[in-house]
Formats: sequence, C-alpha cells, structure tokens
Amino acid sequence: MPVITTRMRKSAALLVSAAGIAVLGAAVAPSAAFAETPQSIAASIVPANQLASFDQIITHESGWNVTATNPSSGAYGLAQALPGNKMASAGADWQTNPTTQIKWAYDYMNARYGSPNQAWDYWQIHHNY
Repeated sequence: MPVITTRMRKSAALLVSAAGIAVLGAAVAPSAAFAETPQSIAASIVPANQLASFDQIITHESGWNVTATNPSSGAYGLAQALPGNKMASAGADWQTNPTTQIKWAYDYMNARYGSPNQAWDYWQIHHNY
C-alpha cells in the first residue's frame, strides 16, 4: 500500500508541476510573441529593396529611439521630424507609436526623395535629409 501512495503523490506532484509550467509558459509566450521592435515593424512596412536605406537613415537620425529629441532643433522621433507634430498626419499617437512614425517617415522619404534609397543617397552627401 505505501508504494501505491508514494506513486500517487509523485504523479500528483508531476501534474501540478506540469500545470504550473504550462501556466507560466502561457503567461510568458504571448508577451514575447507580441514584443515587436521598431525594426521589425519597419520590415513589415518598408519594401525589402528599400529597407537597408531606411534603416541607415533611422539609425543615424535617432538610433531607433521613438522618443529621441534633438535638444537644439527640437526634431523628434525615429525620423527626427521637424516639427515633430507633423507626424500627426499619420496618427494621433505619433509621439509614442513606432508604427505611426515609421509610416510617416516612409511616406516622407517617398514624397520628398522618391524612395528611402534616394533619401539615403541624399543623406550620405548632406548628413541630413
């Protein structure tokens, strides 16, 4: 009889441990799956043949910091828009939402330079865009 009781206790303990791990996994996995970076968001918006240039500009302008602010000019966000509030044309959440800022920056590069590749060509000569 003690052998059966011991086995039942071990089985119950294993089930409780497995359930705890499953709950922990469910709690951790969704947040990890949805933790998008600004770079991954850009990769879903900017065409692959333009992404390297887009990345170069944003890296140089803000280091991919959504709230980057130039202390002397006041330029703001990933693309260093000046004034920053012109990104409101892409969304009311422009101050903190990387998706809104990326959409605005991509549209800006296309409208002003023709593409992120052409904006990067300009940036390399002038160190701004």
